[in-house]
Amino acid sequence: MRQLSENPASTCGVFRLRPIYTWMMLEPATSITAAAEYSIDFAREQLKGKKVIALTGAGLSTDSGIPDYRGEGRVARHPMTYDVFMGSHEARVRYWARSYVGWSRIAEAKPNLGHRALATAQASGRLRQIITQNVDGLHQAAGATEVIDLHGRLDRVICTSCKKLISRRELDDVLRAMNPSVLKSTSIEFTPDGDAEVEVSTDFQIPDCSSCHSILKPDVVFFGESVPVERAELAMRNLDTADALLVAGTSLTVNSGMRFARAAAKSGKPIVIVNLGPTRADELAVAKIEANTSLALERLLIG
Repeated sequence: MRQLSENPASTCGVFRLRPIYTWMMLEPATSITAAAEYSIDFAREQLKGKKVIALTGAGLSTDSGIPDYRGEGRVARHPMTYDVFMGSHEARVRYWARSYVGWSRIAEAKPNLGHRALATAQASGRLRQIITQNVDGLHQAAGATEVIDLHGRLDRVICTSCKKLISRRELDDVLRAMNPSVLKSTSIEFTPDGDAEVEVSTDFQIPDCSSCHSILKPDVVFFGESVPVERAELAMRNLDTADALLVAGTSLTVNSGMRFARAAAKSGKPIVIVNLGPTRADELAVAKIEANTSLALERLLIG
């Protein structure tokens, strides 16, 4: 649950902040409806004794303070595409400047009850693997081990030429040294990929790869960019060997996630969905639990 408050225009370092809406986290939900409880009981029976694979999305991380793209009250956003990022130095300056301001919020996020419920279910053998569309690394932070980061990880940076990897924290240190006048604010709106709502000065400096001087890119799948073939195929092979699919915290708007629901339905695997709001796979599911993922997953998987 979130509410909106308007932020007045202000100035911060080389950034000129425009009037925006910031998200203030309210108390997490503490109860679920009787209808959701009934759905959980039914879903538990559908998953009982089965090898389950989970597909998760941004809605799972909202209780960790990371907003989703399409949640209730959100204004539609159009994240930077791969072609725009690669197409000009100015676009990359804009991306890294906004990411520099927003990254700290992602880095400081902690796993919530939903992440911990999935990790606990995996450790107990009730859940085989997690395929996540999230790039925040919170599944691993909660202790999950078998995780496929379908869209990559925001805490890594990759060279587009030599493929050298560095940590996002290392790049953050470089950006701080190159742009000492830039201040970060925790009140700025940001998205699941750490993109902060700021207007960027052309003075912002960004580094090239230290090995080959080529372009550095976050190690995530941009909009308009395809999931690496070997990663997508691995995820699909794991789904093939599972008996059921659990979808949590995603509307499945993006086809890279929806394909798993279609594949599960085609092969006759039961699909259980835990999400607040409709999803593209609702008609394919044997059970739809309309509830907060932090509460519902703990009841569904831990009991």
